[in-house]
Amino acid sequence: MTGLQIHREEEAAGRITLRLEGTLDGRTAQELRNSLQALGQSEVVLDFAHLREFKDSAVGVLTHGMKEGAVQLRGLATHHERMFRYFGVLSSPATHRAYYTPEDILSA
Repeated sequence: MTGLQIHREEEAAGRITLRLEGTLDGRTAQELRNSLQALGQSEVVLDFAHLREFKDSAVGVLTHGMKEGAVQLRGLATHHERMFRYFGVLSSPATHRAYYTPEDILSA
């Protein structure tokens, strides 16, 4: 069975974490985007750490309209972090990066 499960966790400070499990593709990314829009102006953290499969096409769907929202990204692989950056959406800042990437140099 394929699909996306979204586990919602609310913190006392009002932040909402959406932990994603399963498959994130174009169709399920649209469902996730609808869920994000329903949350309105809430501070949201998307946790991608438990995804079984993450299709590149999902990034384009998710990033549409995401720039103005207060959404933090967590648990991304380097490839998908880079894909979000190409669409103008930055993930949470890394605490320590030992190496630079060409994208870091070009975007500076």
